[in-house]
Amino acid sequence: MADSRSTSGNGASRAVAAAALPSVDQRRQLHRQSSGDQASGYIRQLIFDGELTAGSHVPQDDIARDLGMSRIPIREALIALERQGWVRIERHRGAFVTGLDRAAIQDHYELYGLIYGFAARRAIERDDGQLADRLGALVKMGREMTGEPARFGEVALRFHSTVIHAARSPRIDVALRSLSALVPGDFFTYVPGSVDIERKGLTKIQRAVKRGDADAAVAAYAGMMRPIGDLVVELFEQRGLFTNEDTSSSV
Repeated sequence: MADSRSTSGNGASRAVAAAALPSVDQRRQLHRQSSGDQASGYIRQLIFDGELTAGSHVPQDDIARDLGMSRIPIREALIALERQGWVRIERHRGAFVTGLDRAAIQDHYELYGLIYGFAARRAIERDDGQLADRLGALVKMGREMTGEPARFGEVALRFHSTVIHAARSPRIDVALRSLSALVPGDFFTYVPGSVDIERKGLTKIQRAVKRGDADAAVAAYAGMMRPIGDLVVELFEQRGLFTNEDTSSSV
């Protein structure tokens, strides 16, 4: 699952010291975002890549220079990242990276399941009679994309966006925007095994929508997001992004 289904997928591996910038394609994608969103995605990528580790100071001037922007959007990004649990801001000292937490990641994907499940319920209740066919076409496209995780991710995003649109609930959009991307970049390339889980999950959701079975659609979303969250935990462990205390605890 693309980690922030509405916004995720920005950035590339880079180090502040080297002042490496995103690729041309990624910079084009970043251009479509606000400056604060660009900075937020960039900082999350630095944390994900291990360039900024737990407890380290976030170098605002370096990041502003790398992105070619003032410190104002950097500060805006840090405020948002503090709300999301990525950093803590200390008065007169700046921002520092917080330790990533295994349970928080699992909760993150549980919340995705709840929100998307609720959206599916509302979409079924407000269906115009064409939702199942639209989702079915996307499921078929996803099946045909073997060995193409990035393109599959685009189809999965369209699937979820279609459900959200059919739900016709602005509050759902607000709730989803509050969940930041945990895996910057191409989610399905970064997270081995996620394509198979997502492909099966989308099929179950589409079939539930076709039957008009809201309970089954809700269960299918939850059943898809939970194991994807477990895969993200494994990925973060492999990249050494948990503190020692987090890593030693059981899943």
